[in-house]
Amino acid sequence: MKKMKDLPELDRPREKIARKGAAALKDEELLEAILGRGTKNRDVRTIAREICSRIENQKTPLMYDELASLEGVGPSKASQILACFELGRRYFGVSDSRAKVTKPEDILPLVPDLPQKRQEHFICITLNGAGEVLGNRVITVGLLNHSLVHPREVFADAITDRAASIICVHNHPSGSLEPSSQDIAITHQLKEAGALVGIPLIDHIIVSRAGHTSLRERGLL
Repeated sequence: MKKMKDLPELDRPREKIARKGAAALKDEELLEAILGRGTKNRDVRTIAREICSRIENQKTPLMYDELASLEGVGPSKASQILACFELGRRYFGVSDSRAKVTKPEDILPLVPDLPQKRQEHFICITLNGAGEVLGNRVITVGLLNHSLVHPREVFADAITDRAASIICVHNHPSGSLEPSSQDIAITHQLKEAGALVGIPLIDHIIVSRAGHTSLRERGLL
């Protein structure tokens, strides 16, 4: 296989994109265009071919650590590749039916039975950087307090999900939508913990048969 420098200029990927459009390039050529150049020991075409081979031969998406560890890639190029993949998925990819959260009302279909529960349920919803739902888990059942809703339990799965942020939801069987002092204290505790681990709490929502309340909209987060 010829090295990039040995190819005629018109046959190089970036020049081909300018002349023919990105759709005319093979997968390897698209990766070559993203990478730009190789290293002293590995030509960009060799690196692109290895990445394509790994993508084709494994069922799960390539992860940052795996890409960054490849000879000739490293942290910067791994970030570039994954950023391109994610941007393409968000704007042009086939929908994977993930729910997307942009406002408090978007949470309600994710917890349809919660307002009718006779006990308080505290739920953590994990989101990716596009605001799409990664996970939806019950953390505790029963009367909420600091000891029961511990940040360790809330953020354990969020870290596993590689979440970009979380939203917490709990119900008030009494029907009241007013945040209690415990609700506010828990919210502040989780906000501080989220800041430490780099997974911010973007809202805490109370639901009941009477409707819902967003602590962010109330200025309590």
